[in-house]
Amino acid sequence: MATERELNKRIRSVKNISQVTSALSAVSAAKVRRAQHQVTATRAYAGKAFEILHNIASQPGVGHAAHPLLVAPEKITRTAVVVISGDRGLAGAYNSNIVRRTELFVRAMPTPVDLVVLGRKGRELLVRRGYKVVASFDNIPDPPGILDINPISRLVIDDFLAGTYDNIFVAYTDFINLVSQRPTVKQLLPLQPLNMEGMAAGEFVDEADVAGASTRSYIYEPAPAQLLDTIVPRFTQLQLFQAVLEALASEHSARMVAMQNATDNAGALVEELTLQRNKARQASITSEILDIVGGAEALAK
Repeated sequence: MATERELNKRIRSVKNISQVTSALSAVSAAKVRRAQHQVTATRAYAGKAFEILHNIASQPGVGHAAHPLLVAPEKITRTAVVVISGDRGLAGAYNSNIVRRTELFVRAMPTPVDLVVLGRKGRELLVRRGYKVVASFDNIPDPPGILDINPISRLVIDDFLAGTYDNIFVAYTDFINLVSQRPTVKQLLPLQPLNMEGMAAGEFVDEADVAGASTRSYIYEPAPAQLLDTIVPRFTQLQLFQAVLEALASEHSARMVAMQNATDNAGALVEELTLQRNKARQASITSEILDIVGGAEALAK
């Protein structure tokens, strides 16, 4: 059994750790509210962007061949996956879950897969496990802006147009609520305006509204084909930006929950250690009393 001094040291250590985890939980709680607001706000914008892209691509005389980012290749020879993870730990299983989901996807692909990783933790895990990471981006600002995502979207768009990759996916953690996040892999390129199930924000688009929009014909200035040249690259960037926002909100939520659980566990451990310390103190006092009584009896004899 540990001594009273050892138990006091452990209690002080656990209390210090509890203060750190409590502070991290409070910081993450403040950040997750801001990230959640940003995610819900951009979902509406992404939905309208879906509607516009769908409508322009459905205009008479405009096909998917109007822009190369809309064209699906005839044969898939090489694939890239943009993996969005975190730069820091202490977020429970957040980073390991998205890495595990990426591994399952890569193993299921019949073609070679290259990885573009956002976040230091994801890069370290994937490189350690032997996967090919061709590019890495760390320290993305929090909250991020659309310009912060521009180098990443420019990289994947240029590689797709150059024929380096025949299709590109994005692996991120979909934010559902504060206690539920879902690692997922969805298609980024080529864009399929008629099939929104594989897009990062497709599940939040009202399919009835999009279907109704496709039946209406508008006069565009300039021509629809010229508009697609501008809209499609920006929409690709929007898809990636939405995925980053979803992942960031999920990371803050996971860290808040993990740190709150750690704080609760630390409190329970302090109570248990305090009970053990009191028992050790009582045993020590009892031993001293027995020694005094034994000495008194010895003197009396």
